[in-house]
Amino acid sequence: MTQLSDTLLAPHPFGTEITKQQLIENFQQCKLWEDRYRQLILLARKLPNLSDALKQQHIEMSGCENRVWLGHQLLSDGRLHFYGDSEGRIVKGLLAILLTAVESKTPEQVSQTPLAELFQQLGLEQQLSGSRINGVKSLINTIQEIARTHIQ
Repeated sequence: MTQLSDTLLAPHPFGTEITKQQLIENFQQCKLWEDRYRQLILLARKLPNLSDALKQQHIEMSGCENRVWLGHQLLSDGRLHFYGDSEGRIVKGLLAILLTAVESKTPEQVSQTPLAELFQQLGLEQQLSGSRINGVKSLINTIQEIARTHIQ
């Protein structure tokens, strides 16, 4: 049940005001894991909290340590708007990274975006716990599945 709309649910700065290139540059300046951790927390603070009305069960991810919501809209011009939230600051920062990479792209573009590579570029993959890596992979799989459902 996807409604075409141009009114964004839960707008955020990721992918528009905050770009993938900016993320890469910010994380490349981080020499220590603690610096990357601080970057994730800063990103989490920039992702607005979802209203309770948007925290619907059908967009809540299962199997995550922290509660995570990931929703989307298909805009009238064929681009996707993703939005989300998490109760955990680090997870919310990781979600913000994913939103930066996929926001306002067509389903075809999203399906071709190498999301896992972005975490390698940012120097995060080797720093995350196994459960967080699995959580990120689950988010990536969900984003890719959403894109596939909208490819005609």
